[in-house]
Amino acid sequence: MTDATDQADSAELELRYSRVRAAMAEQGIDVLLAYGPGWRRENIRYLSDARVGGSAALVLLPAVGDPVAFSTRPADLGVIAARGWVTDVARLDLGGAALAERLRDLAPARVGIALRDLLPQALSEAVAAAVPAADVVSATALLDDARMVKSDWELAQMRRAAAVCAAGWQRFVDVLEPGLPEYRIVAEVEAELKRLGAEDNFMLIASGGDEVTGMTAPTPRLLEEGDMVRTELTPQMNGYWLQICRSAVVGRASDAQRRSFDLFDEAVEAGLSVVKPGVTAHEVAVAENDVFRKYGYGEYCGAQYTRVRGHGHGLHLDETPIIEGNHTVLPERAVFIVHPNTFTPIAGYHVLGDPVVVTATGYEVLIETERVLFETPQGVAA
Repeated sequence: MTDATDQADSAELELRYSRVRAAMAEQGIDVLLAYGPGWRRENIRYLSDARVGGSAALVLLPAVGDPVAFSTRPADLGVIAARGWVTDVARLDLGGAALAERLRDLAPARVGIALRDLLPQALSEAVAAAVPAADVVSATALLDDARMVKSDWELAQMRRAAAVCAAGWQRFVDVLEPGLPEYRIVAEVEAELKRLGAEDNFMLIASGGDEVTGMTAPTPRLLEEGDMVRTELTPQMNGYWLQICRSAVVGRASDAQRRSFDLFDEAVEAGLSVVKPGVTAHEVAVAENDVFRKYGYGEYCGAQYTRVRGHGHGLHLDETPIIEGNHTVLPERAVFIVHPNTFTPIAGYHVLGDPVVVTATGYEVLIETERVLFETPQGVAA
């Protein structure tokens, strides 16, 4: 690496650790244990900047001193140490012997565990036995809040992901034609995303008419003329996820599909219009839902038809803030998507949304893809 890259890397490490340790000091936490099961890697990556693949991993961060990383997968230990953010590594046995030894040496009065509710019972018992006098508390919110505020370096990764989102959506639109199975669409998009360097991709899809009530994994269903094809695609670049939500029509859009788009576009715009530092995530959801209520579709904002009106982005797919019933205050540099995805009887389930970063005065949309109801070329030319 160049000297400039090394300096930026060192600055990012210092920024993250100082932010987390400041929060630890506020909560009186002497040792933070960031746990990561196989399906939740965000805290491990945040503190080590390493991509791990074992069934479980953990980073121990003391208030003072060097961190220690543990993993059930020996190869992960080399990956973490080579990255250089955490150079002290140890095998994580499910009985927790190595972890317990480190904790006994530190003798903390208060231990915070991120994702404590997912910690295996054997590891939880090992912590309690190692420091029986310690107060053990949840530190999930602590790390969620730290990760919510993105650094310049993190925003740069997310802007890379935004460009890949746009390319993935373009590929999605390019391949749509009658007779194509849903799984072929997803395969084409996945190939394009991986070609551009995506580590992973989370993607849902649905095709059909006003009978469609939600999205799923791709099926063998064959596209038909007039179908609306909905998707959310979410590539991961250098650890960071970003999502685009759009719908397209195979051929020319019907009047009902256009009316549906207009409703959802107004709801997205309403949600975006209230975004600024100090506003709560719930206020964004209320602004979106008020548009549906205004036109008599308020019942379709409930859990029977939809899940959330958006969610945070970063090292996890659905980070804080969740944009529904969540009174988390939006800080500057938080990144999330506003997407009022839901079913209505106008044209069935509709998908539309933009990811944004909160700025000092409002927001910045992170993708350049136009927010329109896309039609395939044969539909536009008809």
